[in-house]
Amino acid sequence: MAAVEKDSLRSAIRDQRLALAPHTWEVEDRARTARLLQLLGGTAKTVALYASRAGEPGTTDAITTLHNAGWLVLLPTLSGRPGWAPFHGWDRMRPGWGGILEPLPPESVHLDRAEVVVVACLAVARDGTRLGTGGGWYDKALPLRRPGIPVWALARTSELCEELPREVHDVAVDAAVTQDGVFACGEDGMPDIGMAWPPELS
Repeated sequence: MAAVEKDSLRSAIRDQRLALAPHTWEVEDRARTARLLQLLGGTAKTVALYASRAGEPGTTDAITTLHNAGWLVLLPTLSGRPGWAPFHGWDRMRPGWGGILEPLPPESVHLDRAEVVVVACLAVARDGTRLGTGGGWYDKALPLRRPGIPVWALARTSELCEELPREVHDVAVDAAVTQDGVFACGEDGMPDIGMAWPPELS
């Protein structure tokens, strides 16, 4: 039942994203990137990110900025098993599965190197439940991080929900970074990294 609900939600959110004007994406991405970089400013220097596609919260500027500032940026290599490789510049990327860019050549690095993991999503619930695209890749990858390493999802504010269908294998996120702020998830609220959940959703 949860899987059917998820598919319906995925379809609705994708339709909403497709209807967004390019200018709206650009404005929101700039705001999201600024908030993400500000949030990362007080952490260490290794982050796992994702190379965004059209119709996803953009990561291109964040990846470039962090790389130029000396960060080790790890990006997914989307083979059968979860893998990560360092970003060494956009000229050293190639299209991988689904046209998603990945480092070339793939230089395998374990996710336990990351001090923060930033993931893609379609929606996030107050308790940290993340609605992904349905492939289950992150649910396999995220348990490989070191214990206590935070997971942040990039989303649009309209994609924050009170509840989402959840399955036993789903891995929760600790915060959602949107164009309007950083919103902590879970019972503890993690007030040190984010704002309270949007009052309009409470």
